[in-house]
Amino acid sequence: MDAALEILDPLVLDRLYAYLLPADDSALGNGFDNSTSAFSKSPLQTSCESAWPRDNILRQCASILLITQVGATLLYWVFSAFSYYFIFDRRLEYHPRFLQNQVRQEIISSMTAVPWINIMTLPFFLAEVRGKSLLYTRVDEYGWAWMAISTVLFMIWNDLMIYWIHRLEHHPSVYKYIHKPHHKWIVPTPWAALAFHPLDGYVQSLPYHVFVFICPVQKYLYMVLFVLVQVWTILIHDGDMISGHWLEKYINSPAHHTLHHMYFTVNYGQYFTWADNYFQSHRAPRPDLDPLHDALKVMREKGLVDEKGNPIPQKNKKDE
Repeated sequence: MDAALEILDPLVLDRLYAYLLPADDSALGNGFDNSTSAFSKSPLQTSCESAWPRDNILRQCASILLITQVGATLLYWVFSAFSYYFIFDRRLEYHPRFLQNQVRQEIISSMTAVPWINIMTLPFFLAEVRGKSLLYTRVDEYGWAWMAISTVLFMIWNDLMIYWIHRLEHHPSVYKYIHKPHHKWIVPTPWAALAFHPLDGYVQSLPYHVFVFICPVQKYLYMVLFVLVQVWTILIHDGDMISGHWLEKYINSPAHHTLHHMYFTVNYGQYFTWADNYFQSHRAPRPDLDPLHDALKVMREKGLVDEKGNPIPQKNKKDE
């Protein structure tokens, strides 16, 4: 978030706050520097003075909530739409356990959860912006090698922490209160990526936020990793059941996560399969487990496909 504000303050936010909360004329000439230690006064700041300078905690809170809401919403709509229309097999919508108006429900659930998750994660982002984390700016502070090492550590930490958070959320004493809403979608679409209880989304995001308080990370690298995490969360819900590829032994693919939604107590991992393998919760994707088989069965009964799954031309009928 520190990197995001560094980019957006001079581009957009300085002008926005100057328009909404302009500084008094007397304050502009009082000789005090209202900029944060991370920024020097620029010509743009001089022409866009606000009663809330960049280091004002209320402005920082408002900026963080605005950025996270707009950013999360844009990522969700862009990548969910891409995955849904170009990767997701729409024939899965004929699966007997695919809910009526499910896509609409997934979108409503996601858009309802996002603002609450943003509010709950605000303290972490605010602490980053106010210099309480181990985020740093200059690459030469730790070197290029540390950029690679910190990326690997970020993925290992998240994978292990999210595995256990996710698995504990399936404990009967917790599941029905927090995680059950996400498993409403037995055959999920990419639109289900954020369709869960807000507390569920918050708890599963904790490892990403905590990491930068225990391990130094270059702030622009962290911003990229954080965005990629959100994209990955969407893509593992695309229902793709490619199986037999050698990478499936190591990567927690969309096929693995599809099986998790169908069987509940398998494949809790986020990126890799090592934790599921080690803790005996792994279920390997197989062609016979593909939910598309049940979807095609329904489509055959409706006369939409032949025995080989090929579409049958429909005369005088609108596509369902």
